[in-house]
Amino acid sequence: MMKVLLTGATGFVGANVARALLARGHEVRALARPRSNTMAIDGLDVEVVRGDILDRDSVAQAAKGRDAAVHCAALYSFWEGDPGRFYKTNVEGTRIVMEEAAKAGVQRAVHTSSTAVLGRPKAGVADETTEPGPDELSGHYRRSKYMAEKAVMEMARDGFPVVVVNPSAPVGPWDVKPTRTGQVVLDYLKGRMLAYMDTGLNLVGVEDVAAGHVLALEKGTPGERYILGNRNMTLKEVLATLAHIADGRGPKVKLPYALVLALAHLDQWVEGGILRRTPFIPLEGIREVRQPVWVDCSKAVRELGLPQSPVEEALEKAVRWFRDHHYV
Repeated sequence: MMKVLLTGATGFVGANVARALLARGHEVRALARPRSNTMAIDGLDVEVVRGDILDRDSVAQAAKGRDAAVHCAALYSFWEGDPGRFYKTNVEGTRIVMEEAAKAGVQRAVHTSSTAVLGRPKAGVADETTEPGPDELSGHYRRSKYMAEKAVMEMARDGFPVVVVNPSAPVGPWDVKPTRTGQVVLDYLKGRMLAYMDTGLNLVGVEDVAAGHVLALEKGTPGERYILGNRNMTLKEVLATLAHIADGRGPKVKLPYALVLALAHLDQWVEGGILRRTPFIPLEGIREVRQPVWVDCSKAVRELGLPQSPVEEALEKAVRWFRDHHYV
């Protein structure tokens, strides 16, 4: 049993990681911002301490007496009125958490990165060795997550026992905000998915991602990265699976990328520039999915024992959770 400091526990992945840690018999202390909605972890045997990953003193206090740390907190968005928040939260916040964990003497740590930091090979799929080209980190989210992972890897080279995990596109219960993948499910259930793009993603159940975090904490090799994913699917296949689960009909119209990109530029100018609110068609998100985000997660399966539950079950759980919690 380890005494674990968990950041980001009120978010989608973090809430499921909290459940996975408890199921394995670990003790969980969650660092949550003072105004964070704790709905996703309410009722769990988790010690919630209020603080902020940008407040070094509160992180230091939360790390006291911990054997391990799992850092899931991040700013995950494809639009932000102040782009500097991405770097402050995702880069500086990560450094503070890892540095204070090291000072507190934790023996194991896990950093939640993303497959967004990987390169996109023109042929085949990306793995843990695929580095992005100089023109592939165009968005602030991707760039900040890449910089955060590099900072963590530097600490690992200096001897800090930290493992990096790179989740792909998780889906399942407790997607409170929701995330981008959850929003696809929700938009489909609300009848908003009138068309689709010719793109793809690697879909994985969030509960498998959470299990992967715990396995990385318990048996991962420090300084290594592990892709936590499952099945590479086209967006059309995802929507067809949702149609089967939700007894609906998927969109029949395929929109060309150039048209969607033009609409995203217009939406960015009107919604983001003039009205100063989140665009309905995020430009950074459209640029990211121009090429299918397909990955090879065999390393995590082989070395960690990452579960590979059917993605159909994960989508069904997401549909049920959104319906049960009155999102639809």
